[in-house]
Amino acid sequence: MSGLLDAASWVVAGAAAVPCLVLSGEIALGLAGCPDRTTPAPAARVAVIVPAHDEAAVIEGSLRALMAAVPPGTRILVVADNCSDATAAIARGTGAEVIERTDRERRGKGYALAFARDHLAAGLPGTQPEVVLVLDADCRLAPGSAERLAGSCLATGRPAQARNLLAAPGGEASPLVQISCFAFALKNLVRARGLQRMAGAITLMGTGMAFPWPMFARLPLASGHLAEDMELGVELIRQGQGAVLVPAASVTSPHAARSDTLEQRKRWEHGFLSVAARQALPLLGEGLARRRSSLIALGLDLLVPPLALMGVLVLGAGVVLALGWLAGASAAPLIALGASAGLAGVLVLAAWGVMGGEMLRPGALLRVPLYIIWKLPLYLRFLGRRETRWVRTRRPGSERG
Repeated sequence: MSGLLDAASWVVAGAAAVPCLVLSGEIALGLAGCPDRTTPAPAARVAVIVPAHDEAAVIEGSLRALMAAVPPGTRILVVADNCSDATAAIARGTGAEVIERTDRERRGKGYALAFARDHLAAGLPGTQPEVVLVLDADCRLAPGSAERLAGSCLATGRPAQARNLLAAPGGEASPLVQISCFAFALKNLVRARGLQRMAGAITLMGTGMAFPWPMFARLPLASGHLAEDMELGVELIRQGQGAVLVPAASVTSPHAARSDTLEQRKRWEHGFLSVAARQALPLLGEGLARRRSSLIALGLDLLVPPLALMGVLVLGAGVVLALGWLAGASAAPLIALGASAGLAGVLVLAAWGVMGGEMLRPGALLRVPLYIIWKLPLYLRFLGRRETRWVRTRRPGSERG
C-alpha cells in the first residue's frame, strides 16, 4: 500500500512540479537577455494591415501615431471588418487605404487578414509588399520597429514578432489590473526571450507580427479560432519556420479597465488553454520521436498554465501530497514540489525586480491571493462554458462589439 501511495504522490508532484521548473528555466534564460542582431531595412516595401471592427473611438489616434512611426511610403491598409460605426470614414480621413468587409457569419481577425491579403495580391505585379506587418487597431508601434521587423523577415525568410506589452497601468489602476499587466509582460517578454533561446523561435502574439510576403501569401489565415495567431505560430514552428523575437521592436497595447480585464483575460487564456490542451503532449511526443529540440521546448512551454491557475494547481497538489504523507506516503514528493514551486516564485519575484516595478507597485503584491480568487471563475468557465468565439475588448468610449 505504501508503494502505491508513493507512486501516486510522485505522479501528482511531477504534474505540478514540471510546469514550475519549465517556468523557472524560461524566466532565468529570459532575464539573461535575447540577442538581437537585426539589421533594419528602412527601404523595404512594407504594408501594415490594421484589422478594425467598430474602432471609431480609437482608430484616428492609432493611425496618426502609426503614420508617424513608420518610414515614408509605408502602405497602411485598414480592414473595416463588419463595422456598424464610422470606422471606415474616420480611417479614410487620415489618408489611410481602407477596404470594407461584411460577412456576419465569418467573424474574426483571421478572416479580415485573408481579405486584406486578397486585396494586396490583386494589385499589379511588382506592387505587392516585401513584408506584411499586422497591427491591432488600438496598438502603438514604436518608431523604428517596422524597419527592424522588415529586416528580420528579409534576412531569415521567417516571421518576426515585436515584443508586445500592455501600457504601464499608472498609479490610478487597481492592484488587480497591475498584477494582470505584469503577468502579461512576464509571458510576452521574459518568457518569450527564454523560449527563443530554448526553441530558436516563439509563437505569434497577434499584433506586432510581420511576415515575408511569399509566406504571407500562402498562410491559412481564414480562421475564426479564438487563438488563431497562436495556432499559426505553433504550426510554423512545427514546419521549421517559427517566428523570431525582435526585442528592439516594440508594440504597446492598452490595458483594459478593471471591469473589462477579466473579459480580456478570458479571451486570451481560454484560447491558450484550448491550444495547450490539444498541442502540448503531441508536440512533446513528436519532438522526442523526431529529436527536434524546438518541438520539445514548445511542448514544455505549453505545459505552463497562466500564473493564477498555476498557483491553484500547485496549492491543490500540495494539499493532496500532504494528505498522502499523513496517510503514510513518503514526504519526498511534497518536498520536491515545494522546492520547484519555491524556485519558480523566487524567479518571478526576480523578474518583477528587474522589469516589473513601473507596472506593479510593491503594495499590489499583497493582492496576489485576491487576484487568484478573482480569476477562479474564468478557469471554471473553461471547463463548462469556455469562450469559443472572438470578442473584441471594449474600448474607452465605445460599446463591446
